[in-house]
Amino acid sequence: MIQRNISLSLFCLIVFAGKIFTQDLPVGYTMQEKSMMKDYYFSHSKSTTAVTPPLSSLRTPGEWEEIQALTITWTSYTSVLREIVRYATQECIVYINCTDSSSVKSYLQLGSVSLANVRYIIAPNNSVWIRDYGAQTVYTNEVDSVLLIDWTYNRPRPKDDTIPRSLARITGLPLYELNQQPWKIVATGGNFMADGLGTAFSSKLILEENASGGGYNQNLTESDVDTIYRKFMGVTRYIKMNTLPYDGIHHIDMHMKLLDEETLLIGQYPSGTADGPQIEANIQYVLSNFTSAFGKPYRIIRIPMPPDNTSGNTYPDNGGDYLTFTNGVFVNKTFLYPTYYTQYDTIAQRIYEQALPGYQVVGINCSQTIPASGAIHCITNSVGSSDPLLIVHQPIRDSLLPQNEFQTEIKAYIKHRTGIQSAQLHYKIFFGNMMWDSVVSQMSPVTNESGYWSGLITYPMLIKTVADTIRIEYFISATSVSGKTQVRPITAPLGSWKYSKLHSMSKVEEMSQNVFLDKVYPNPANAITCIPVNSNCKTVAKIILYDISGRAVKKIFEGTLNNGCQNFFFDATSLAKGVYTLLLKTERNISIQKVMVK
Repeated sequence: MIQRNISLSLFCLIVFAGKIFTQDLPVGYTMQEKSMMKDYYFSHSKSTTAVTPPLSSLRTPGEWEEIQALTITWTSYTSVLREIVRYATQECIVYINCTDSSSVKSYLQLGSVSLANVRYIIAPNNSVWIRDYGAQTVYTNEVDSVLLIDWTYNRPRPKDDTIPRSLARITGLPLYELNQQPWKIVATGGNFMADGLGTAFSSKLILEENASGGGYNQNLTESDVDTIYRKFMGVTRYIKMNTLPYDGIHHIDMHMKLLDEETLLIGQYPSGTADGPQIEANIQYVLSNFTSAFGKPYRIIRIPMPPDNTSGNTYPDNGGDYLTFTNGVFVNKTFLYPTYYTQYDTIAQRIYEQALPGYQVVGINCSQTIPASGAIHCITNSVGSSDPLLIVHQPIRDSLLPQNEFQTEIKAYIKHRTGIQSAQLHYKIFFGNMMWDSVVSQMSPVTNESGYWSGLITYPMLIKTVADTIRIEYFISATSVSGKTQVRPITAPLGSWKYSKLHSMSKVEEMSQNVFLDKVYPNPANAITCIPVNSNCKTVAKIILYDISGRAVKKIFEGTLNNGCQNFFFDATSLAKGVYTLLLKTERNISIQKVMVK
């Protein structure tokens, strides 16, 4: 009788699931799925082969590293998926999980999308959210073999949970399925970001779901979670932040993104709004307790979280959808991010173009997907390069050039599975708008520092009689013993690192606190306007907008500026047309800029 009841229960579950999976499923749970959880996880199918951790050291790459393929699942939101395929196929192979490749081909061709780099994986699926249930790329020995790691998906969607097997089958890549004890772990890709150097970020959802009583038949401590990520992902430092009150899925890709090893793009709400206070508390926790892999504070770039213009310009704390710009994906030299409406889209485009020089930055309208709590990052996943050539370098920042210093050492960690044959440092020196020189300099292995190469940027002696400030643009290239060539930034030479050198000793006092307004945009302003501020130190400051009569009309910011680039915003729609003055004031600096409101 017991066996019969179990069989009947499972039969009802399968029928029930079939009805649910005919819907367009959200990132989070449907009400029906919540009721299925207990039975689902007791009956969840497992792989037939026991999993043991790889013997070699492992590295999870950063999302900005080279990839061989992007993966999507063709079910919901096909107009959004088509635009992703349009741009991603310019950079790599696109694997499309689908049940009918003919209809997918027809739809792509109707939209004039090239099929040259499209491949089809015929496999059943439940939902479009492949970031959460897709496999994670891991490298052995930093740059050797590609492995696929598959966590247990935290949704009762069994077809989705087997899609990594289909990818492994068509690519021939080894797959490690973490669905058996002692290595079983419940996780989602939208709640995981890695810096490529052993550090990972998640919300504390990863602990809550795997704890006893978390609803997933798990009983893991934080130490257990860290051990699994170390053994299967190469994560040696796992930073976990508090979940947000209004983000129902608690995935960090909805409000932050790693742009490189030391730069965090952070979603910013108006003061006191929605998840803004908790996001800020989380970032201050990170800045106060952790440094980047280079031992320096993380660089923070802020990008606005738009209100929902379909519900009266409301934010999530007042019932608005969770509109976000951080939910984007790197596809080699292209970056795809979600857009919604022009007023905010133009600001996001500008911020990304400044933060990612040389990239093709493409916005794709995600007004269809965002009510289901997901966007571009959520519906894509990546397969790392099969032949990675790793270049890691901390970019040089603006600094003072002492009287007797006419060289700057550039160091980079460079590695390929066959070894590095040569490395070059490419740099240009500018005085104002004039280029003084363009140099390609050979780099050399650093003695007693395995994997490190160094080169010198040499400044001309004449600079002291020409200008107070020089600007340098540079990038690194390397060639492996096997002949593979790579550059960093990956967009070089179109995109490069940039910094300035001040050499006049009269500038020392100025350099000790250099805080200034970057170019405000859009200018002329007629709606949301962005105010970029650059600071080389932590300092108390205020930003005020004055009208032509000298009357303060908006106090935009008053408080402590952090080191780095920060964005502030004001809405010009309530202002009268005319000329305004924007003032940034610290204890030792004043920066002024004219703003036209039309």
